[in-house]
Parts: sequence; C-alpha cells; structure tokens
Amino acid sequence: MGELMNCPRCGTLFVSGVRSICQDCYKEEERAYTTVYDFLRPRKNRQATVPEIVEATGVDEEIIFKFVKERRLRASQFPNLTYPCERCSTKISEGKLCHSCQTEMKSDLDQQKKLVEIAERNKQNVHEINTYYTVEKKQ
Repeated sequence: MGELMNCPRCGTLFVSGVRSICQDCYKEEERAYTTVYDFLRPRKNRQATVPEIVEATGVDEEIIFKFVKERRLRASQFPNLTYPCERCSTKISEGKLCHSCQTEMKSDLDQQKKLVEIAERNKQNVHEINTYYTVEKKQ
C-alpha cells in the first residue's frame, strides 16, 4: 500500500504508489510528453536537439531529459536527443554515465580492489610476537 508523500514538483500531499508525483503533476507531464512527441513526429523535426525542442514547445528541459532517460523518446528515432552525464555533464543518449566516466570509475574500483587485497595479504603475513622479559632483582 502507498504512503503519504509531498509531491516533489508542487508540494501537494498525495498517496504514493506507482508514481512519485501527484496526479495533477502526472497529467501535466503527460500533456508535455504529447506536446514534445507531436513536435518530433514530423520528419523535418526528428533531428531537433533538446534546446530546439524547448524553444519550439515551451516544455522544460529537465522534463525532456526525463522522457529520454525513461526511453519514452528513443535515440534510435530521434538521434539528437541527449541528456547530461550525471558525473561530468557530457551529453549522452543512454545510461547514467558517459563512457569515459564509466572507464574512470572502473579503473578506480579496480585500484581500490588491489589495495584491499594488498592490505589483506599484509595482515595475514604479520605475526604477532609476544615477548616476555624477566627482570633480575639486584639485591
């Protein structure tokens, strides 16, 4: 069952379930999608970029990015639709990170894994030596 939430877009209280926004904002978003899709449908507009779509339709850039991320607008049909990489803001058409960020993060993870392995190996190689000293009492 859903729980009560404030809509992140308008602040209205609603019961969250399938959607993360209230019904009114959802309807508004669907109208925006229809507007964008109707603009892109004619062959002459299929090469439009996001700024061109924003200018022609008045729909917010972030909403268009959301449609592309959700794959409601596909790059295979509209090749110039891109959105920013979540790390470096390079324009991408799929995923959350660009190729260079993915490669860099993978490299960092591999390096961290090697450091952990070295630390574990060093930990196993260190043996605690308990040394006991006796003290002779001089009388």
